[in-house]
Amino acid sequence: MKPPSTAKSYAALLIGALAVSTSAIFVKWSAAPSAVIAFYRLFFAVVIMTPFFLRHIHELKHISRRDWWFSICSGVLLAFHFILWFESLDYTSVASSVVLVTLQPLFAFAGGALFFRERLTAGALASAVLAIAGSVLISWGDFRVSGEALYGDMLALVACAMVTAYWLFGQEVRQRLSLMTYTYIVYSFSAATLFLYAVLSRFSLTAYQPADWLCFLALAVVPTLFGHSVMNWAVKWVSASTVSMAILFEPIGAAALAYWLLDEPIRLFQWIGGIFILTGIGLYLWEKNEKGPLTIQESSGP
Repeated sequence: MKPPSTAKSYAALLIGALAVSTSAIFVKWSAAPSAVIAFYRLFFAVVIMTPFFLRHIHELKHISRRDWWFSICSGVLLAFHFILWFESLDYTSVASSVVLVTLQPLFAFAGGALFFRERLTAGALASAVLAIAGSVLISWGDFRVSGEALYGDMLALVACAMVTAYWLFGQEVRQRLSLMTYTYIVYSFSAATLFLYAVLSRFSLTAYQPADWLCFLALAVVPTLFGHSVMNWAVKWVSASTVSMAILFEPIGAAALAYWLLDEPIRLFQWIGGIFILTGIGLYLWEKNEKGPLTIQESSGP
């Protein structure tokens, strides 16, 4: 298959990031437990995808054991990313939670150094320190607001690490599987994981208001199918680090939507910490791009 143009890949990443930025709003609008919201987000996505996947079902017999395991790991990581991140939104603001999740590039480059043997320069490390300083500033500001806000920040950071690992696995597997097959497998295992978690946690799967069901469906369509799936298409042609770069657009969109739709104020420490994080990560990625970014075709799997 002929690779798409760079502009097309980057445009897809931008669309995906903007779609994902709506996720926190739909989660805030639902009163259901985090695990239930996450389950129905993936479950409805799988249901919608099933008629289209049937055209690709023959690909299943050609999937290697390694790719099955990587896809399963990717699905489980995605499931717990959603549980922890959605849970974080119960304790901290959309702005803090989403900005902290944009630390993904730092985790992505750490994974690149560990699995792909990428070398870290002094400039890259300095940029990382700047981004981490922003994270500490947001967390310290939230600690002054309440201990619960700090707890939410910690949940967001762990969720960030998990979704980065999800992209790293996807970076490897997408070289051999079609977008439809890969995302269908990953979303299915993720939905199954979330179902078991919700059942074991004794959450009701039915006792919700019509507004909650609309939020579940909206999460499946907008941030999942138009967000994650579009990014999973792009990760075949660009690195997981570049995908993480696109995520930088998410806090901007999410914070703006939260301000307009949820009346959430953006506090001074969130502004300053967010600027530190985005600047640090932007410089980190700019330096990497100037030195020649690692492409998917040049890398090996984790």
